[in-house]
Amino acid sequence: MLDKQTKKQIIAAQRDEITHHVIYTKLANAIKNEDNRKLLKHIANDELKHYTFWKEITKKEVRPKRITIWWYYVLSKIFGITFGIKLMEGGEKQSQERYKKIFTLFPEAQKFVAEEDQHEQKLIDMIGEEKLKYIGSMVLGLNDALVELTGALAGLTLALQNAKLIGAAGFITGIAASLSMGASEYLSTRAEGGKRNPLTAAIYTGVAYVSTVLFLIFPYLIVNNIYISLGWAIFNALIVISIFTFYVSTVKTISFKKRFIEMAGLSLSIALFTFIIGFLVRTFLNIEV
Repeated sequence: MLDKQTKKQIIAAQRDEITHHVIYTKLANAIKNEDNRKLLKHIANDELKHYTFWKEITKKEVRPKRITIWWYYVLSKIFGITFGIKLMEGGEKQSQERYKKIFTLFPEAQKFVAEEDQHEQKLIDMIGEEKLKYIGSMVLGLNDALVELTGALAGLTLALQNAKLIGAAGFITGIAASLSMGASEYLSTRAEGGKRNPLTAAIYTGVAYVSTVLFLIFPYLIVNNIYISLGWAIFNALIVISIFTFYVSTVKTISFKKRFIEMAGLSLSIALFTFIIGFLVRTFLNIEV
């Protein structure tokens, strides 16, 4: 006879499994790639097996969590299936930690779930998705925009001393650099001769660069105090770094902390260096704007 707390945990595990089953099924029905559809349906069936196992113990039907289904479905449509699935699987592993007690009571379930999880992970790694092919291009665009523009804005802040003028200069610099980066990525991808489309790679690089530029310069267009604008721009840079690092660390299963410190440290170091250069330029050239 199960005690009340144990039965509650089993029902929670059961609800998680049926929720994941519905998410995988919805994603499978929403994509065009036949191979990816088959893989997702396979994973959905595995989740249904987990649900059925717990159902035989509880003798109870449970409903999936509709908000969770909507949340992961939307994330998967926006950021890609691989991101949504790996984020969901990370949550599932945390849930399994909470269910240690019931795994102790049902050791066959622990073995069953572990085997299925390994199988699912192999299937997830097999999913082919266009966005993942161009992560390198997005990294190139974002990283260059963050490093170059935070540095340029810091230097221009001390040299020009005018928020609107700094914003305009940053915008012109950013657009010119984005076109240059896009062209370079096009030629580089074309020379590689791989599966990636050169034009698509160039677009990913250019869009990532321009989006970052606009996010970094807009404080200068709405705030007249140049030092507040610079601080805000640097804060925006850290936001971009944290979001993109989280995305890459999730889909590539790498350390978020290490990647974030690396990117943030590089961007801030260059910003500080060019800030000093801006001060020296203004002082020795006696620039007054």
